[in-house]
Amino acid sequence: MIDPRMKKLADLLVTYSTKVQTGQRVLIDAYDAPAEMVTALINRVAEAGGLPFVNVNQSIVLRSLYMTATPEQMEIIGRNQLDLMKDIQCYIALRGSQNITELSDVPDDRMRVYRELCQKPVQDYRVNNTKWVVLRWPTPSMAQLAGMSTEGFEDFYFDVCTLDYAKMSQAERPLKERMDRTDQVIIRGPLDTDLRFSIKGIPAIQCDGDRNIPDGEVFTAPVRDSVNGVIHFNAGTVYQGKLFDDVRLEFKDGKIVDATGSDTAALNEVLDADEGARYVGEFSIGLNPYIKKAMRDILFDEKICGSIHFTPGQAYEEADNGNRSKIHWDMVLIQTEEFGGGEISFDDELIRKDGRFVPDYLQGLNPENLV
Repeated sequence: MIDPRMKKLADLLVTYSTKVQTGQRVLIDAYDAPAEMVTALINRVAEAGGLPFVNVNQSIVLRSLYMTATPEQMEIIGRNQLDLMKDIQCYIALRGSQNITELSDVPDDRMRVYRELCQKPVQDYRVNNTKWVVLRWPTPSMAQLAGMSTEGFEDFYFDVCTLDYAKMSQAERPLKERMDRTDQVIIRGPLDTDLRFSIKGIPAIQCDGDRNIPDGEVFTAPVRDSVNGVIHFNAGTVYQGKLFDDVRLEFKDGKIVDATGSDTAALNEVLDADEGARYVGEFSIGLNPYIKKAMRDILFDEKICGSIHFTPGQAYEEADNGNRSKIHWDMVLIQTEEFGGGEISFDDELIRKDGRFVPDYLQGLNPENLV
Protein backbone atom coordinates (compact mmCIF):
# COMPACT_ATOMS: atom_id res chain seq x y z
CA MET A 1 0.00 0.00 0.00
CA ILE A 2 1.40 3.39 -0.98
CA ASP A 3 1.78 5.94 1.84
CA PRO A 4 -0.82 8.70 1.20
CA ARG A 5 1.95 11.28 1.75
CA MET A 6 3.71 9.83 -1.29
CA LYS A 7 0.57 10.35 -3.36
CA LYS A 8 0.31 13.96 -2.12
CA LEU A 9 3.95 14.60 -3.03
CA ALA A 10 3.56 12.93 -6.44
CA ASP A 11 0.55 15.15 -7.13
CA LEU A 12 2.58 18.28 -6.24
CA LEU A 13 5.47 17.24 -8.51
CA VAL A 14 3.25 16.42 -11.48
CA THR A 15 0.57 19.13 -11.30
CA TYR A 16 2.45 22.06 -9.71
CA SER A 17 6.20 21.63 -10.25
CA THR A 18 6.27 20.28 -13.80
CA LYS A 19 2.62 20.90 -14.84
CA VAL A 20 2.54 17.76 -16.97
CA GLN A 21 0.21 18.07 -19.97
CA THR A 22 -1.46 15.44 -22.13
CA GLY A 23 1.02 13.69 -24.39
CA GLN A 24 4.17 15.06 -22.74
CA ARG A 25 7.02 12.62 -22.20
CA VAL A 26 8.19 12.56 -18.56
CA LEU A 27 11.45 11.02 -17.38
CA ILE A 28 11.41 9.82 -13.76
CA ASP A 29 15.05 9.51 -12.68
CA ALA A 30 15.27 7.53 -9.42
CA TYR A 31 18.42 7.07 -7.31
CA ASP A 32 18.18 4.96 -4.14
CA ALA A 33 14.44 5.71 -4.04
CA PRO A 34 11.68 3.26 -3.07
CA ALA A 35 9.60 1.51 -5.70
CA GLU A 36 6.42 2.77 -4.01
CA MET A 37 7.28 6.43 -4.68
CA VAL A 38 8.38 5.73 -8.25
CA THR A 39 5.11 3.86 -8.77
CA ALA A 40 3.11 6.77 -7.33
CA LEU A 41 4.80 9.09 -9.81
CA ILE A 42 4.20 6.78 -12.77
CA ASN A 43 0.53 6.55 -11.88
CA ARG A 44 0.11 10.31 -11.39
CA VAL A 45 1.90 11.15 -14.66
CA ALA A 46 -0.36 8.71 -16.49
CA GLU A 47 -3.47 10.19 -14.81
CA ALA A 48 -2.38 13.62 -16.06
CA GLY A 49 -2.17 12.26 -19.60
CA GLY A 50 1.63 12.18 -19.67
CA LEU A 51 3.86 9.37 -20.89
CA PRO A 52 6.18 8.17 -18.07
CA PHE A 53 9.70 6.88 -18.69
CA VAL A 54 11.88 5.59 -15.85
CA ASN A 55 15.57 5.33 -14.99
CA VAL A 56 16.38 3.42 -11.80
CA ASN A 57 19.89 3.68 -10.32
CA GLN A 58 21.71 2.85 -7.11
CA SER A 59 24.70 4.88 -5.92
CA ILE A 60 26.66 1.76 -4.98
CA VAL A 61 26.23 0.46 -8.54
CA LEU A 62 27.23 3.81 -10.06
CA ARG A 63 30.40 3.79 -7.94
CA SER A 64 31.46 0.52 -9.59
CA LEU A 65 30.72 1.99 -13.01
CA TYR A 66 32.76 5.14 -12.33
CA MET A 67 35.62 3.03 -10.98
CA THR A 68 35.85 0.87 -14.10
CA ALA A 69 34.48 2.77 -17.10
CA THR A 70 36.84 4.04 -19.79
CA PRO A 71 36.47 7.51 -21.35
CA GLU A 72 35.05 5.80 -24.44
CA GLN A 73 32.36 4.14 -22.31
CA MET A 74 31.54 7.42 -20.58
CA GLU A 75 31.24 9.19 -23.92
CA ILE A 76 28.79 6.53 -25.16
CA ILE A 77 26.78 6.65 -21.92
CA GLY A 78 26.65 10.44 -22.04
CA ARG A 79 25.64 10.48 -25.69
CA ASN A 80 22.79 8.02 -25.10
CA GLN A 81 21.57 9.88 -22.01
CA LEU A 82 21.59 13.14 -23.96
CA ASP A 83 19.66 11.54 -26.83
CA LEU A 84 17.00 10.38 -24.36
CA MET A 85 16.84 13.81 -22.72
CA LYS A 86 16.23 15.42 -26.10
CA ASP A 87 13.05 13.32 -26.39
CA ILE A 88 11.78 14.44 -22.97
CA GLN A 89 9.59 17.44 -22.10
CA CYS A 90 9.49 16.97 -18.28
CA TYR A 91 12.07 15.61 -15.86
CA ILE A 92 11.46 14.48 -12.26
CA ALA A 93 14.48 13.30 -10.25
CA LEU A 94 14.24 11.43 -6.93
CA ARG A 95 17.71 11.32 -5.40
CA GLY A 96 18.15 9.27 -2.28
CA SER A 97 21.49 8.44 -0.70
CA GLN A 98 22.19 5.43 1.47
CA ASN A 99 25.71 6.80 2.00
CA ILE A 100 26.57 10.40 1.08
CA THR A 101 30.28 9.49 0.83
CA GLU A 102 29.70 6.53 -1.51
CA LEU A 103 31.77 8.20 -4.25
CA SER A 104 34.49 9.59 -1.98
CA ASP A 105 37.11 7.03 -3.06
CA VAL A 106 36.47 7.31 -6.80
CA PRO A 107 39.69 8.87 -8.19
CA ASP A 108 39.37 12.53 -9.14
CA ASP A 109 40.40 11.91 -12.74
CA ARG A 110 37.58 9.40 -13.18
CA MET A 111 35.01 11.74 -11.66
CA ARG A 112 36.29 14.49 -13.96
CA VAL A 113 35.69 12.26 -17.00
CA TYR A 114 32.16 11.51 -15.76
CA ARG A 115 31.37 15.19 -15.20
CA GLU A 116 32.70 16.30 -18.58
CA LEU A 117 31.36 13.50 -20.79
CA CYS A 118 28.14 12.47 -19.00
CA GLN A 119 26.87 14.79 -16.31
CA LYS A 120 27.41 18.29 -17.65
CA PRO A 121 26.12 17.92 -21.26
CA VAL A 122 22.95 16.17 -20.07
CA GLN A 123 22.39 18.56 -17.16
CA ASP A 124 22.92 21.65 -19.30
CA TYR A 125 20.37 20.44 -21.85
CA ARG A 126 17.88 19.39 -19.18
CA VAL A 127 18.09 22.68 -17.25
CA ASN A 128 17.61 24.83 -20.32
CA ASN A 129 15.17 22.76 -22.40
CA THR A 130 12.80 20.83 -20.13
CA LYS A 131 10.38 21.46 -17.29
CA TRP A 132 12.23 19.87 -14.40
CA VAL A 133 12.16 19.31 -10.67
CA VAL A 134 14.77 17.62 -8.46
CA LEU A 135 14.24 16.35 -4.93
CA ARG A 136 16.00 14.21 -2.37
CA TRP A 137 14.44 11.09 -0.92
CA PRO A 138 14.62 10.55 2.87
CA THR A 139 16.94 7.75 3.97
CA PRO A 140 18.41 6.67 7.33
CA SER A 141 21.69 8.23 6.17
CA MET A 142 20.01 11.62 5.75
CA ALA A 143 18.22 11.26 9.09
CA GLN A 144 21.56 10.60 10.76
CA LEU A 145 23.10 13.73 9.22
CA ALA A 146 20.11 15.75 10.45
CA GLY A 147 20.51 14.31 13.96
CA MET A 148 16.99 12.83 13.82
CA SER A 149 15.32 9.44 14.01
CA THR A 150 14.37 7.90 10.68
CA GLU A 151 10.64 8.29 11.40
CA GLY A 152 11.07 11.83 12.71
CA PHE A 153 13.06 12.80 9.63
CA GLU A 154 10.41 11.35 7.31
CA ASP A 155 7.74 13.45 9.06
CA PHE A 156 9.97 16.54 8.70
CA TYR A 157 10.63 15.70 5.05
CA PHE A 158 6.98 15.51 4.04
CA ASP A 159 6.18 18.75 5.94
CA VAL A 160 8.99 20.55 4.10
CA CYS A 161 8.26 19.09 0.69
CA THR A 162 4.50 19.67 0.70
CA LEU A 163 4.65 23.27 1.93
CA ASP A 164 2.17 25.73 0.39
CA TYR A 165 4.45 26.80 -2.45
CA ALA A 166 1.79 28.98 -4.09
CA LYS A 167 1.74 31.11 -0.91
CA MET A 168 5.54 31.19 -0.90
CA SER A 169 5.54 32.36 -4.52
CA GLN A 170 3.43 35.41 -3.66
CA ALA A 171 5.63 36.25 -0.65
CA GLU A 172 8.84 36.04 -2.71
CA ARG A 173 7.74 38.54 -5.36
CA PRO A 174 8.65 41.74 -3.40
CA LEU A 175 12.14 40.35 -2.76
CA LYS A 176 12.61 39.55 -6.44
CA GLU A 177 11.48 43.05 -7.39
CA ARG A 178 13.88 44.62 -4.86
CA MET A 179 16.79 42.53 -6.11
CA ASP A 180 15.98 43.52 -9.70
CA ARG A 181 16.42 47.18 -8.65
CA THR A 182 19.65 46.59 -6.69
CA ASP A 183 23.19 47.51 -7.61
CA GLN A 184 25.43 47.05 -4.55
CA VAL A 185 25.14 44.16 -2.08
CA ILE A 186 26.99 43.94 1.24
CA ILE A 187 27.13 40.70 3.22
CA ARG A 188 28.43 40.67 6.79
CA GLY A 189 28.39 37.67 9.04
CA PRO A 190 30.06 35.48 11.63
CA LEU A 191 33.79 34.91 11.71
CA ASP A 192 35.39 37.38 9.27
CA THR A 193 32.73 37.57 6.54
CA ASP A 194 32.68 40.99 4.86
CA LEU A 195 31.77 40.78 1.19
CA ARG A 196 30.73 43.36 -1.43
CA PHE A 197 29.53 42.92 -5.00
CA SER A 198 27.07 44.18 -7.62
CA ILE A 199 24.02 42.41 -9.03
CA LYS A 200 23.05 45.29 -11.32
CA GLY A 201 21.33 44.23 -14.52
CA ILE A 202 21.15 40.52 -13.68
CA PRO A 203 17.60 39.15 -13.17
CA ALA A 204 16.48 37.74 -9.82
CA ILE A 205 14.69 34.39 -10.05
CA GLN A 206 12.04 33.13 -7.64
CA CYS A 207 12.29 29.49 -6.57
CA ASP A 208 8.97 28.35 -5.19
CA GLY A 209 8.57 24.64 -5.83
CA ASP A 210 8.77 24.47 -9.62
CA ARG A 211 12.43 23.36 -9.87
CA ASN A 212 13.53 21.99 -6.51
CA ILE A 213 11.64 20.29 -3.72
CA PRO A 214 12.07 21.40 -1.00
CA ASP A 215 12.27 24.98 -2.22
CA GLY A 216 12.47 28.51 -0.89
CA GLU A 217 15.07 30.87 -2.32
CA VAL A 218 15.46 33.85 -4.61
CA PHE A 219 18.69 33.85 -6.63
CA THR A 220 20.65 35.96 -9.04
CA ALA A 221 24.36 36.25 -9.85
CA PRO A 222 27.02 38.81 -9.02
CA VAL A 223 28.51 40.89 -11.80
CA ARG A 224 31.43 38.59 -12.56
CA ASP A 225 34.34 40.89 -11.70
CA SER A 226 32.64 42.84 -8.91
CA VAL A 227 33.16 40.54 -5.91
CA ASN A 228 35.63 41.73 -3.27
CA GLY A 229 36.20 40.70 0.32
CA VAL A 230 35.86 37.54 2.38
CA ILE A 231 33.10 35.00 2.94
CA HIS A 232 33.59 32.37 5.65
CA PHE A 233 31.00 29.61 5.46
CA ASN A 234 29.64 28.05 8.65
CA ALA A 235 27.76 25.13 7.06
CA GLY A 236 29.60 21.99 6.02
CA THR A 237 29.41 20.97 2.40
CA VAL A 238 29.92 17.89 0.23
CA TYR A 239 31.41 17.88 -3.26
CA GLN A 240 31.60 14.66 -5.28
CA GLY A 241 31.37 12.62 -2.09
CA LYS A 242 34.07 14.51 -0.16
CA LEU A 243 33.32 16.45 3.02
CA PHE A 244 34.46 20.06 3.46
CA ASP A 245 34.13 22.27 6.55
CA ASP A 246 35.18 25.80 7.55
CA VAL A 247 35.55 26.94 3.93
CA ARG A 248 36.88 30.50 3.64
CA LEU A 249 37.10 32.28 0.29
CA GLU A 250 38.84 35.60 -0.35
CA PHE A 251 37.96 37.53 -3.52
CA LYS A 252 39.67 40.24 -5.52
CA ASP A 253 37.88 41.69 -8.56
CA GLY A 254 35.64 38.64 -8.78
CA LYS A 255 38.29 35.95 -8.51
CA ILE A 256 38.94 33.62 -5.57
CA VAL A 257 42.54 34.47 -4.70
CA ASP A 258 42.71 32.46 -1.47
CA ALA A 259 40.72 29.38 -0.43
CA THR A 260 41.14 27.42 2.78
CA GLY A 261 39.14 24.84 4.69
CA SER A 262 39.24 21.48 6.38
CA ASP A 263 40.82 20.02 3.22
CA THR A 264 42.54 22.98 1.60
CA ALA A 265 44.36 20.92 -1.03
CA ALA A 266 41.19 19.18 -2.26
CA LEU A 267 39.26 22.47 -2.17
CA ASN A 268 41.78 24.18 -4.40
CA GLU A 269 41.95 21.21 -6.73
CA VAL A 270 38.22 21.65 -7.44
CA LEU A 271 38.61 25.43 -7.83
CA ASP A 272 41.41 24.87 -10.33
CA ALA A 273 39.16 22.74 -12.58
CA ASP A 274 38.95 25.63 -15.07
CA GLU A 275 39.09 29.44 -15.13
CA GLY A 276 35.42 29.88 -14.27
CA ALA A 277 35.65 27.75 -11.13
CA ARG A 278 37.31 30.63 -9.25
CA TYR A 279 34.53 33.06 -10.16
CA VAL A 280 30.97 33.03 -8.80
CA GLY A 281 27.91 32.02 -10.81
CA GLU A 282 25.13 32.41 -8.22
CA PHE A 283 24.10 34.43 -5.16
CA SER A 284 20.93 33.32 -3.39
CA ILE A 285 18.87 34.04 -0.29
CA GLY A 286 17.35 31.03 1.50
CA LEU A 287 14.01 31.25 3.31
CA ASN A 288 12.27 27.89 3.84
CA PRO A 289 10.69 28.17 7.30
CA TYR A 290 11.02 24.46 8.13
CA ILE A 291 14.74 24.13 7.38
CA LYS A 292 16.82 25.61 10.19
CA LYS A 293 20.21 23.88 10.18
CA ALA A 294 22.61 22.22 7.76
CA MET A 295 22.61 18.50 7.07
CA ARG A 296 25.14 18.30 4.19
CA ASP A 297 22.44 17.91 1.58
CA ILE A 298 22.48 20.95 -0.65
CA LEU A 299 18.87 20.72 -1.81
CA PHE A 300 17.94 21.27 1.84
CA ASP A 301 20.87 23.36 3.03
CA GLU A 302 20.62 26.03 0.32
CA LYS A 303 17.02 26.72 1.45
CA ILE A 304 17.84 27.17 5.16
CA CYS A 305 15.77 29.96 6.69
CA GLY A 306 18.11 32.91 7.29
CA SER A 307 20.88 31.67 4.99
CA ILE A 308 22.59 32.69 1.79
CA HIS A 309 24.57 30.62 -0.63
CA PHE A 310 27.40 31.79 -2.83
CA THR A 311 28.40 29.52 -5.69
CA PRO A 312 31.79 29.16 -7.37
CA GLY A 313 31.36 28.05 -10.97
CA GLN A 314 28.72 27.97 -13.66
CA ALA A 315 26.00 30.62 -13.84
CA TYR A 316 22.43 29.75 -14.80
CA GLU A 317 21.33 31.09 -18.17
CA GLU A 318 18.23 32.72 -16.66
CA ALA A 319 20.41 34.80 -14.30
CA ASP A 320 23.56 34.92 -16.35
CA ASN A 321 26.73 36.82 -15.51
CA GLY A 322 28.65 35.09 -18.30
CA ASN A 323 30.63 32.74 -16.06
CA ARG A 324 31.21 29.27 -17.47
CA SER A 325 32.67 26.30 -15.63
CA LYS A 326 32.48 22.54 -15.24
CA ILE A 327 31.53 23.04 -11.60
CA HIS A 328 28.64 24.65 -9.73
CA TRP A 329 29.32 24.36 -6.00
CA ASP A 330 26.73 25.90 -3.66
CA MET A 331 28.31 26.92 -0.34
CA VAL A 332 26.07 28.00 2.55
CA LEU A 333 26.37 30.74 5.17
CA ILE A 334 23.72 30.78 7.92
CA GLN A 335 23.08 34.25 9.39
CA THR A 336 20.57 33.50 12.16
CA GLU A 337 21.38 34.45 15.76
CA GLU A 338 21.94 30.80 16.63
CA PHE A 339 24.78 30.63 14.10
CA GLY A 340 26.42 33.99 14.80
CA GLY A 341 24.09 36.42 13.05
CA GLY A 342 24.80 38.66 10.09
CA GLU A 343 23.39 41.27 7.75
CA ILE A 344 22.44 41.73 4.10
CA SER A 345 22.19 45.25 2.66
CA PHE A 346 21.03 46.34 -0.80
CA ASP A 347 22.23 49.81 -1.82
CA ASP A 348 22.65 50.78 1.85
CA GLU A 349 19.16 49.51 2.81
CA LEU A 350 19.26 46.86 5.55
CA ILE A 351 17.31 43.94 4.09
CA ARG A 352 17.88 41.15 6.59
CA LYS A 353 19.46 41.09 10.08
CA ASP A 354 20.24 37.91 12.00
CA GLY A 355 18.15 35.89 9.56
CA ARG A 356 15.00 38.06 9.73
CA PHE A 357 13.79 40.41 7.00
CA VAL A 358 13.64 44.04 8.15
CA PRO A 359 11.60 46.18 5.66
CA ASP A 360 7.82 46.15 6.00
CA TYR A 361 7.40 45.03 2.37
CA LEU A 362 9.40 41.82 3.08
CA GLN A 363 7.71 40.76 6.32
CA GLY A 364 5.80 38.03 4.48
CA LEU A 365 9.07 36.13 4.10
CA ASN A 366 9.75 35.77 7.82
CA PRO A 367 9.15 32.16 8.90
CA GLU A 368 5.98 32.67 10.96
CA ASN A 369 4.28 34.09 7.85
CA LEU A 370 5.19 31.21 5.54
CA VAL A 371 4.05 28.19 7.55
